[in-house]
Amino acid sequence: MAAQREPKIGRRPGNQDTRGQIITAARHAFAAKGFAGASMRAIAAEAGVDAALIHHYFENKQQLFLATIALPLGLPRMLETVAAGDRSGLGERLVRTVLGVWDSELQPSLVAAVRTALTDPGLTRSVGEFLTLEVIGHALPHDDLSAEEADRRAGLVASQILGLVIGRYVLRLPVLANRQTDDLIAEVGPTVQRYVDGRT
Repeated sequence: MAAQREPKIGRRPGNQDTRGQIITAARHAFAAKGFAGASMRAIAAEAGVDAALIHHYFENKQQLFLATIALPLGLPRMLETVAAGDRSGLGERLVRTVLGVWDSELQPSLVAAVRTALTDPGLTRSVGEFLTLEVIGHALPHDDLSAEEADRRAGLVASQILGLVIGRYVLRLPVLANRQTDDLIAEVGPTVQRYVDGRT
C-alpha cells in the first residue's frame, strides 16, 4: 500500500490564476466584512493559499483592496504627496490629483470598478470606508483633532470628491462632464478646503 502523501505547506507556486483566486477571495471578504473587518489570514484561507503568498503579490491589505476594485496601486502615495504640501492649498491639490487620475488612460477601468461597487451594497460600504479612512483620512492634517472630528472632516471631503467623480465620469452630468478640469479645480477646490479646515 502506497504511503499517504503529506499535505504541502507553504507557498503555492505563483501564477496568474493564483493571483486571481486571491483577488476573488478578497473581493468577497471586503464585501462581507468591510475593509477594516476583513483579515489577510481569512482571505488566504478562502483562496486556499498560505497567508505568506498574499504578500508575494500584494504589499499589504491596502494594496490588495486597491487591486480588487481596480484603483491605481499608487493612489495612497499620490495622496501622501498631496498631504506634504502647504495646508492652505490642500483642497485644490486633492481635486487636481483625483481628476488627473480619472482623466488618464485608467478612466474606463475606474468607471467599471465604480459601477461594479455600486451594484453590491457590501462592496459599496467597503469602498466608502476605505476611501474615507485609509486614503483621504491619511491625506488630511489631523493636528490635535479628536478622532471623531478627523473622521467628520474626512467624510465630508470624501463626499465632495466622490460626488464629483461619479457625476463627471459615471453619470456624465453635462454641467460637470463638459467643464474644463482647471475650472472644476477652481470651483470645487475651495469647498474641499473648507471641509479640510473644519468650516462647513
